[in-house]
Amino acid sequence: MPIEQFAPELSKIISIDEPILELADGFGGTEGPAEGPLWWKEGGYLLFSDIHNNRRMKHIPGGGTTIFQEGTNRANGLTRDLQGRLVSAEHDSRRVARHEADGSVTVIASSFQGRRLNRPNDVIVRSDGSIYFTDPWTSPHPAEQWDLTFSGVYRVSPDLGTLTLLIDDFVVPNGLMFSPDESILYVNDSRRGHIRSFEVQPNGTLAKQSDKVIIDVTGDDPGVPDGMKVDIEGNIYTGGSGGLYIFDSTGKKLGIIKHGATATTNLAFGGDDWKTLYFTSRNHLGSVKVNIPGSPVPAVKKDNH
Repeated sequence: MPIEQFAPELSKIISIDEPILELADGFGGTEGPAEGPLWWKEGGYLLFSDIHNNRRMKHIPGGGTTIFQEGTNRANGLTRDLQGRLVSAEHDSRRVARHEADGSVTVIASSFQGRRLNRPNDVIVRSDGSIYFTDPWTSPHPAEQWDLTFSGVYRVSPDLGTLTLLIDDFVVPNGLMFSPDESILYVNDSRRGHIRSFEVQPNGTLAKQSDKVIIDVTGDDPGVPDGMKVDIEGNIYTGGSGGLYIFDSTGKKLGIIKHGATATTNLAFGGDDWKTLYFTSRNHLGSVKVNIPGSPVPAVKKDNH
């Protein structure tokens, strides 16, 4: 069964009979992957990264998939800031960048304490305008040839003036996301196969004493925790061994969407009602309908900031 139910609460989120659609394939060649899906609500389309082909793709529901941009510095994760501008985590340039309306690029972060970043992987924007991103140390080169020898999770202040290292003890920090009220930051560690949660302090840093492993998605089938998203009720959606998992906010496993593609690299809510769950895999783009809307992008300003 493509959608497997582990707890009765899943039925509120998705029907086990919901069709799983394959929208496009052939991305990334033998290396893959397709990554970083991002719904662009004003245009009614989805952007996503075709990393190893060094291009950004555009999918229009019912209208097919085309090349949106070539030459992206092999960007991975994509999001939007509060003004609606595209923000990308770029592998080749080893930076996080903002793409302006006039076609220019503003560098958000490219170094930490004078040393170049590793390979920024995924990025999100909080409703106060601050930017959080992961920077795993996944270089094929010897450690002595790289500037940083640790994997970091960072915060950039809303004015882009301050880059803060939040956590440096992940092996491969990958996807990250906030709870709906932004009081919790979730970060997954693809190498360890789990997701950790941290309380967010008023200044945007993390309460390290609150650090805990909330979800483990290891198993015998292909797939690791990679990109993650939450819906407006706090349910957590993430890739893992065998497919795309759904957990509640406490980490209780509710179900799995077995879409059949190799691994789940990232996902995004979209559609006019934010109830279409798009997902990328090594070479594919797919979607499935859900009953609870995802958290919108750009983020909506919260009263607690």
